[in-house]
Amino acid sequence: MNLQDADLRGANLQQAQLHDANLKGVVFAFADLKDAMLLRANLDGAELNFTDLRRANLQGARVTNEQLATAKSLKGAMMPDGTIHE
Repeated sequence: MNLQDADLRGANLQQAQLHDANLKGVVFAFADLKDAMLLRANLDGAELNFTDLRRANLQGARVTNEQLATAKSLKGAMMPDGTIHE
């Protein structure tokens, strides 16, 4: 799936199946990605400001710690390295 540079600001994407997706440069600001499957997704340059990533699966995703630090919540999310965020 290729959503490169899409504007998904404020979108409700709970439980979305976005594994292996090209999400490079996507604006997710204020989006709801609770329980989303983002395994191995390319999030290079994606804007995650105030995005709810609770319980999202980011295992193997291409995303920086700086991007993740701008999220609203990562509680229970599986991080790119396979650890669970507290």
